[in-house]
Amino acid sequence: MSTLKTYRIERDALNELIQTLRNEKYIVIGPTPRGGAIVLDEITAASQLPIGKTDEQSPAQYHLKERTDQAYFGFSAGPHSWKRYLFPPVFKLFAANRDANGFHVSDDANIPKDGDRYALLGVRACDLSAILIQDQVFGGGTYKDPAYLRARSQAFIVAVNCTRAGGTCFCSSVRTGPRARVGFDLALSEVIDNEHYFIVEVGTDRGEEVMSSISRRPAGDDEVEKADRLIRAAAQLTGRSLEPDNTREILYQNTDHPRWDVVGARCLSCANCTMVCPTCFCATVEDTTDLTGTEAQRTRKWDSCFTMDFSYIHGGSVRPSAKGRYRHWLTHKLASWVDQFGTIGCVGCGRCITWCPVGIDITEEFRVIRETYLMTSRTSSTKETTHGNS
Repeated sequence: MSTLKTYRIERDALNELIQTLRNEKYIVIGPTPRGGAIVLDEITAASQLPIGKTDEQSPAQYHLKERTDQAYFGFSAGPHSWKRYLFPPVFKLFAANRDANGFHVSDDANIPKDGDRYALLGVRACDLSAILIQDQVFGGGTYKDPAYLRARSQAFIVAVNCTRAGGTCFCSSVRTGPRARVGFDLALSEVIDNEHYFIVEVGTDRGEEVMSSISRRPAGDDEVEKADRLIRAAAQLTGRSLEPDNTREILYQNTDHPRWDVVGARCLSCANCTMVCPTCFCATVEDTTDLTGTEAQRTRKWDSCFTMDFSYIHGGSVRPSAKGRYRHWLTHKLASWVDQFGTIGCVGCGRCITWCPVGIDITEEFRVIRETYLMTSRTSSTKETTHGNS
């Protein structure tokens, strides 16, 4: 049972929550159906949420379908991750203009101002973990990203605990979900069982202040337990699993594993996996100028370690093969990320599996390498024991 302050709100109060956030001058971003998928975009009312819709996901497959109820959050992670609002795909670093008096430089052209605050509605536990990981990437070291930190500090986060497991997700095995435990202002659990209501956990003072404007009542113990049972059931039904222990050691000791050749032959180097990943942070910088030479700007854009140019230095690319690029991505995600940030860079959302055109499955690739590692370890241990007894 939760130790946080909990309320029960009826389904109509979800619209009250959205309107309260908008009245507080937040730009509310939430899931909405569009183009055959559930994407993230600005919403102004609860009616824009994917009511009565769910998804079916498997490697290289994504389909929307209708549910038999009117659930607001009865689906799993879609193609968009929340990083696009904290670490935008295209970001102007600075602009310069030349006139008769010289050059004028603006170095904060796109940094959100105090009035541009996001309320992120519907953040799953895996995506919330991804945000906490990116906090380390952009704000945990010596060199911090002021644009990210400003957008992050102003963001209001409404998490949603999963009561339905996705076909490609594996959050429970990497211990990032399906329950959101830290990092949110409010966390919703949707319950549909003869009744349709939400259990709301309050995570911050800001969250409590927002709740004071919404129709609510204290949640009963039985109501909270019913929500908890749904979340626990979802944890048992995730479509995949990945053993997160010893990933660093396993991958560092298997850089020449034959599985890299197998996956390299399949990989298209399309970069879909890195574009949908909620933690990948690779970027490139482009300088442009107009034909007259009076205006110039420097722009940061998302990039991917799967592109040939990403590792290009004088003389050519460091990783010219798809095999080398996939090995680098997976090894960074599950091994060298630990060296950099103290945790693996995978949160188990499953997006890279769903949106890979050829259905490459990160859990399967790691499983094959891990089994070889364990077999080798057992063989070595047996030989040492036999030698010691001889």
